[in-house]
Amino acid sequence: MSPSPDTRMLLALQVANGYGAQPGAWRMPGVDPSSYVDMDVLVRHAQAAERGKIQLIFLADTPVLDVDLEREAPHHAIDPLVVLTSIARGTERIGLVATSSTTLNEPFTIARQFKALDVASRGRAGWNAVPTSHPDAAANYGITLPPREQKYERVHEVVQVVQALWGSWGIDAWVRDVEGKRFADMSRIQPVNLRGRHVSSAGPLPIPPSEQGQPVIFQAGGGAHGLEVAARYASGVYANPFTIEEGRAHRDALRAAAERAGRNPDEVKLFAGFMPSVASSRRAALDRRQKLDESVDLNQRVRYLGAMIGLSLSPDQLDQPLTTQQLASAHPSTGDPRSRRALEVAREGWTLRDVLAHGVIDYHPVVPGTAADVADHMQEWFEAGACDGFSLAIDVYADGIDAFVDQVVPLLQERGLFHHDYEGTTLRDHLGAPAQYGPDPRLS
Repeated sequence: MSPSPDTRMLLALQVANGYGAQPGAWRMPGVDPSSYVDMDVLVRHAQAAERGKIQLIFLADTPVLDVDLEREAPHHAIDPLVVLTSIARGTERIGLVATSSTTLNEPFTIARQFKALDVASRGRAGWNAVPTSHPDAAANYGITLPPREQKYERVHEVVQVVQALWGSWGIDAWVRDVEGKRFADMSRIQPVNLRGRHVSSAGPLPIPPSEQGQPVIFQAGGGAHGLEVAARYASGVYANPFTIEEGRAHRDALRAAAERAGRNPDEVKLFAGFMPSVASSRRAALDRRQKLDESVDLNQRVRYLGAMIGLSLSPDQLDQPLTTQQLASAHPSTGDPRSRRALEVAREGWTLRDVLAHGVIDYHPVVPGTAADVADHMQEWFEAGACDGFSLAIDVYADGIDAFVDQVVPLLQERGLFHHDYEGTTLRDHLGAPAQYGPDPRLS
């Protein structure tokens, strides 16, 4: 199902480590190498996104060191809640969403942290509720990862307890009656006393509602289990489709599952991951990405590219295109959805170094080119019903966010695809999410 003509796309900006989505971003001209810990830099990035009327900032998180710090910066923020709280004080409208693992954290901790962010930001917080799949992250918390089925049982329990805790301070409980010496109405602040197989909490949570009531729930897991969680609880879903067909299938399945759960499918918005590199031309964008690729092992990547398209490729061929014989033998891997695009780019005659610079083995679709090239891709996917919007992983934040805001956003606005201003003040307003306080009464 395609979006209706009066629907506008939604945009989320990933800010991650403070540098950019590409491993070499920390070394680029104009980038402060200390951005990883500099809240002023991160706030400036968020302010640029807010200037472009982007609906929300998103911080993914896996609490583990999973890169070689000799060459690369960490993937994730020093702490998502600390970063978003800093951003909240320097912005007014943009939504603030972060991941917090349902495997590694107790529901009271999640409920307290995110509702505190929500009231501090005046109703702009969202929680990406996902289980953890990285065994080293589990080891950091002194546990072993449980089986997948059990992890997702726990997700449901954690979300339900968190939402109950969020609603445990009644909407009108905070009376603040100075003359009557009455701070709050305790009859409206009640324990939850929930106990499941995996988690429990007595409550209540001593935090009043925000301007949007309580935080918005997001989800980013895959498979049938992730789809069920998203369909029952989420207003925003992060997805990684590599083709329009994949995106449309995911979005259709998500909407159908939401309807089965008793929700309006329009409440659940799918954000497709997208990596734009904006420059004055495609050649300039590829040169930019080649500079970024200096921090990665291109020898390993060219061999990986070969495996994707059924060829044995050598690093000696990095600066040459595929030969006629290689093109005749090449075929996309059925097990890798990126491989069709990789072969398509290779057949255009680019050198292997340029093919890699096109981002054909990145974790989201990549468009290196002009603002119009980027806008064209977004329009095609959105109008085809492959997504409700995009989760933007900008290559280098220092100049890439401004380039997107100043060049791509106006094109999307001119084409009637993106709004010109925020329609409200809260994250629920930005998403068109219905009011909710406590658990959703429509769900059994």
